Amino acid sequence: MTAAQDRATILRRAVRVAAAASAGFYPLLYGAGLPVAALYALFAPIAAGLLSAVPGSGRQRASTMLRALPPALVLVTLGTLLAAYTPAAVGGMLLVGFLLAFAAVAGPRPAGIAPGLQLFYILACFPPYAPGTLVERLAGLTAGALLLAACEVLLPDPAAPSYRDRLADALAVAARGAATGGVPPRRLRAAGAKLRLSDVPPAERPAGAGRTDRALEQAGRSARRLLDQLATLAEAPPVTADPESATLLHRVADLCTGCARFLRTGSAPPPAGALEEAMRAFQADRARAFSRGPDARPAVDVQRRQSRVLALAESARTVEIAVDIALHGRPTEPAFPPEQFWYAGLSTPRLWARRLVGNVTFRSVLFQNALRTALGLAAARAVAGSLDLAHGFWVLLAVLTLGRTTAGATWRAVRRAVMGNAVGALVAGALVIGLGRHTDVYAALLAPVMLMAFALGPLLGLAYAQALFTLVVATAFAQIAPVTWRLSEARMIDVVTGSVIGLVCGLLAWPAGARREVHRAMCGLLRACAPLVPATAQTLLAPSGGSRTAPVTLPGIHRLRLAEAAYAQYRAESPADREGDRADWHALLIAAHHMLLGAQWLPRFGLRPVLAARDTSAARALGAAAALEAETDRIASLLVAERPGPAPATAPATGPDRDPPAPLSVDLEVWMTSLARQLARIEASLTPAPGTGPPPESTGGPVPGKPRKRGR
Repeated sequence: MTAAQDRATILRRAVRVAAAASAGFYPLLYGAGLPVAALYALFAPIAAGLLSAVPGSGRQRASTMLRALPPALVLVTLGTLLAAYTPAAVGGMLLVGFLLAFAAVAGPRPAGIAPGLQLFYILACFPPYAPGTLVERLAGLTAGALLLAACEVLLPDPAAPSYRDRLADALAVAARGAATGGVPPRRLRAAGAKLRLSDVPPAERPAGAGRTDRALEQAGRSARRLLDQLATLAEAPPVTADPESATLLHRVADLCTGCARFLRTGSAPPPAGALEEAMRAFQADRARAFSRGPDARPAVDVQRRQSRVLALAESARTVEIAVDIALHGRPTEPAFPPEQFWYAGLSTPRLWARRLVGNVTFRSVLFQNALRTALGLAAARAVAGSLDLAHGFWVLLAVLTLGRTTAGATWRAVRRAVMGNAVGALVAGALVIGLGRHTDVYAALLAPVMLMAFALGPLLGLAYAQALFTLVVATAFAQIAPVTWRLSEARMIDVVTGSVIGLVCGLLAWPAGARREVHRAMCGLLRACAPLVPATAQTLLAPSGGSRTAPVTLPGIHRLRLAEAAYAQYRAESPADREGDRADWHALLIAAHHMLLGAQWLPRFGLRPVLAARDTSAARALGAAAALEAETDRIASLLVAERPGPAPATAPATGPDRDPPAPLSVDLEVWMTSLARQLARIEASLTPAPGTGPPPESTGGPVPGKPRKRGR
């Protein structure tokens, strides 16, 4: 999105929120004479439309807000009933704060609306204890939410392409690349990059726990891998005639075309099992070629190309099954291997339960954020209630809006917010002193001040946003009850109090944010995936023929989810919090994917004993697999500043049999050589270059010292 598009989006949002707040506030205050309802009608659009980052198009946001209205009414009711006793209100804040912050595990939309729902409880849980005004509060909240939903529909943002459309476009590019080979590698990789979730608008990300979202996410990940494999194939040196690979590539192209059409129209799915049959026929051709004798066997470069083509065909087959699950809700044909599509046969409640239970751990950044937020809000409610601060909800609002995932980022936000509030308090105090009790002037100022604050604040920065919001508060409260310059003083005290509480929580609870956790999560991921390499090699080199059982990969998949969540938060944090960390996290995730996928698909095509590697080649392959496991464990140790083990004595790569090689030797060689190169890049990013000095130990980065040379 360009800067001009960003400005247009911010301006439209400011107009929507200001219009909805004005349309609810003025009639309820001046027409119906209901100041409490007017206050809730004013803050409902601000909470749901401004403080909440609800993703999606206008209709999608309106739908999210309408679905959030019943929980909002429950929270206002709960806060109103608990406001009489500070301990009860604090306990409610702790529970509500954790549950709403932890809702981020459900995807971008629940995470986006959660701050607004937090604010509804915060508004209601402060004195005065007035259960008699509950109906007014609920009426004002309902009016504000409905008005904002209407404004979202009437003044929407342009709709973004859906993930299904993005996936269909990427598969269309893959089809052309597989059919003709004339698509430049850069274009193939660019098409795959558009499927990265970080580049997809939050509303369109398949981030839910149900089968459809899981299948779409898996299809996108496999399509990205397919496009990268096609690009790598296009960059490889040309080989002699290889009609078998050309035939399989055309099958891949047909499948991609059919899947793209199926995603766009929902009809005419590709023929089930056609690519699977083509892959079996491809393997049979390799077996016949090997059986003809040494002089008739394909050359080594042809064998390597065939292995790469088989691997990309497996990626396309994964896309086929995942698209089938996404569009039908469950697989219409057997999904093999079962561990790769483990979610396909589970009910939606079980999938949600697995998502929730999987994140109830101190190693989950989502759990860490929820706990930090809940403790901060509960502490703020306890302090505000104990000190009997006027307008104490501003203390909690400061904790809610200024808290960041790292202590450093929180301090930077607090510093700007306090400075902005100081300026805003001076201006608001002067305004109140100058205008006195001229309510009509405040009424005339409120709408333009809101529009200016909601538009300029996000554009100019946090300090300006806080200063302008202080003016909004002053002009609104001056119409509800007589105010003096002490209103600005009270807001300043409350914001400073909330800022201090937020800072303390940030310092005590995971002050480094995802920096330390991403090191731990990636370490756990590598150690879960490393044993798959020798296990896969041993499975493939087993003397018996037929199909083979893939190593167990579910523990690695679980670790992968935690690592991806930690990496996503780490990338979203301020660059200042990531300074000095040179680790190539994206390459590490790719390497883990490489290990998991190889362990799943390589054993599927059981080669007959005649196609197996010779004893010397098998021993070399097993040694290389053990070296790769040791190298992976070394990198995991570097991530958490543990003393790494000795460099493997065997080079983490493998070579084929004597020319011509057995196909099984080539398949293992291509897989493990690619993995060895990825691990070398990762280790190079973790070890400091000569003269640059080691990264700081306190960050959980690599241990000091010169990079070790791997044995050759």
